[in-house]
Amino acid sequence: MAKSEQNGPIGRFVDELDTPVFVISFVVATVAVLAFILRPESASTYMGGANDFLWTTVGWWYLVAMFVLVAFVGFLIFGPWGNIKLGEEDEEPEFSFPAYFAMLYSAGIAAGIVFWGPAEAIFHYDAVSPFVDAEAQSTGAAVGAIQYTFFHWGLSAWTAYVVMALPIAYFAYRYDAPLRISTVIAPWVGIDNLDSPIAKLIDILAVFATIGGVATTLGLVGSQFLVGVEWTTGASVGDLGTVLVITGLTVVFTISVALGLRKGIRRLSYFNMGLFALLTVATFILGPTTYIMSVGTEALGGYINQFVTMSFYTGSEQAAGGGVAEWVGGWTIFYWAWWFSWTPFVGLFIARISRGRSVRQVAVTGVLASTGVTIPWFATMGGTAIFLQDNGQADILAVVGELTEAGSGYPLFEALPLGGLLTFLFLVLVTTFLVTSADSSTLALGMLTTGGAEQPSTINRVIWGFLIGALASLLMVTGGVDALQQAAIITGGPFSVIALIAVVAMIVSFGNHRPLFLRDEDDVSLPSLEPERSEREVPDPSDD
Repeated sequence: MAKSEQNGPIGRFVDELDTPVFVISFVVATVAVLAFILRPESASTYMGGANDFLWTTVGWWYLVAMFVLVAFVGFLIFGPWGNIKLGEEDEEPEFSFPAYFAMLYSAGIAAGIVFWGPAEAIFHYDAVSPFVDAEAQSTGAAVGAIQYTFFHWGLSAWTAYVVMALPIAYFAYRYDAPLRISTVIAPWVGIDNLDSPIAKLIDILAVFATIGGVATTLGLVGSQFLVGVEWTTGASVGDLGTVLVITGLTVVFTISVALGLRKGIRRLSYFNMGLFALLTVATFILGPTTYIMSVGTEALGGYINQFVTMSFYTGSEQAAGGGVAEWVGGWTIFYWAWWFSWTPFVGLFIARISRGRSVRQVAVTGVLASTGVTIPWFATMGGTAIFLQDNGQADILAVVGELTEAGSGYPLFEALPLGGLLTFLFLVLVTTFLVTSADSSTLALGMLTTGGAEQPSTINRVIWGFLIGALASLLMVTGGVDALQQAAIITGGPFSVIALIAVVAMIVSFGNHRPLFLRDEDDVSLPSLEPERSEREVPDPSDD
C-alpha cells in the first residue's frame, strides 16, 4: 500500500508536495507581500517605476513577441500540425465542447473582461489614442475607442495562453511529462531532468506570477463588487466589510476548487456563460441597438484591417527620444505584459482540460471562439457607455473619476430600462467570474507545487485558496493591491521569453512528430522523451 494511502489525505498532501518550489515560492511571496503591506506607497512607486522603464525602453519587445505568437497560432490553425492529438491517437476529449469552452473562457481573462467592459471604451473616447488621430469625444474617437478594446482583449490576449498550454499538454499527455510550466524545456533537457535548477526556477517564477495575478484579481474585482454594494445600498462597507466580503468570496472559490473540475469549476462555468450571454443580449436590446451595431461594425472592420499596424504601433512620433508613447505604454504594452504574466496559470489550466483534443481544436477554441464571444461584449458595453455619456443620460466619466473604473458599470445599467435588475445581474456576474478565475488559478498553483500532479490533493487546493484570500484582504485594507499588481506584471517580461521558448519547443517536437501507434522501441522521434513513459495518472474519484 502506498504511503499516501496509509496516511490518508494528509499523507497524500505531503507525498505529492514539490518542497523546493512550494517553500521558496511561499517565502519569496511572503517577503514581497510584507513589503507591500508595510510600505505600500513606496513599493508601488518602486514597482511602477520599474514597469515604466520596461514599457518605455523595451516596450517594442512585448509588441514583437506577441505578434510572433499570433502568427504562429495562425499557422497551427491552418497548417498540418493542427491535426496532432494531445493524447493517444484514438483518445476522446475528456470534456464535451460546451464544458471545455465554458471552463476555458471563464478561467481566462473573463473576470477582467467583465471588469473593463463598461469602462475601457469610455476611457479611450475621452483620452484618444494617437493611433486613432481623432478629436476627443467625437464619432471618430468612439469608433477608435471600441476598436482598441477589440485589439486589447481579442486575438493577442488569448494567443499567449494557448501558446503556453499546447506544448505542456502535448508532452504531458503523450510522454507523461508533469503538468508544469518548466515542461516547455523538455525537448532540450528531457523529462527526467525537469527537476534541474533551471526548471525549478521557471516553476517558482510561475508560482509567484500566479499568486500576484490571482491576488490582484481578487483585489480589483473585489473592489468592483464592494463599489456595487455601496452603489446599490448607499452604505459604506469599511475595512471590516472588505475583509468579510473577500473572505466570503474566498470560501466560495475554495469550495469550488475543492469539489474539482467536474463538480465545481465546470458547473460554475456553465452558469457564468449563460449569465454573460443574457446580460450581453439584454443590454444590446434595451440599450442603443442601432448605435451599437453601427459603431461596433466599423470598429470591427478597423480592427481587422489595421491589426498588423496596431500590433507594431509604438507612437514613437509622440514620445521623447523616439521611444514608446505614454498612451501605448500605459495601455497596449501594459496589457501585453499583463497577459504574459497570466500565461502560467491560464496556460496550465487550459493544458489540464485539453486532453484528447487536437492542436487545432485548442487553438480555434482558445483564440478564435474566445475572441468571437469577447467582441460582442465590448461592442455592446462600450457602445452603450459612449452613447449614454454623449447624450447626457449617464455621466460615466464623472463616476469613474470619483470611484475609479470599478464603478463604471453601475451608472450604465442604471440608465437602461430594467436598470435595477441589470445592475444586480452584473454584480452577480462579476462575482461568479471572479470565483471561477480564482479557483482555476488555485488549481494551477496546486499543480505547480506538486511537481505537476493532474489532480492535486484537496488539502493543497484549500491551503492555496485561503492563502490567496487572506493576501487579497490584507492588501485591500492596507492599500498594497497596486504594488502587487505592478510586481506581478513585471513577471510578464520573463514569461514573454518563456512563451517564445514554448513556440520553439512546438516547432522542434511537432516537426519530429509521429503518431504513437507508428513508433516502436527501436525508432523514436524524441529519444529524450519517449523511454520513460509511465502509466497515466489515475484521476481522483472525488472529481467525477
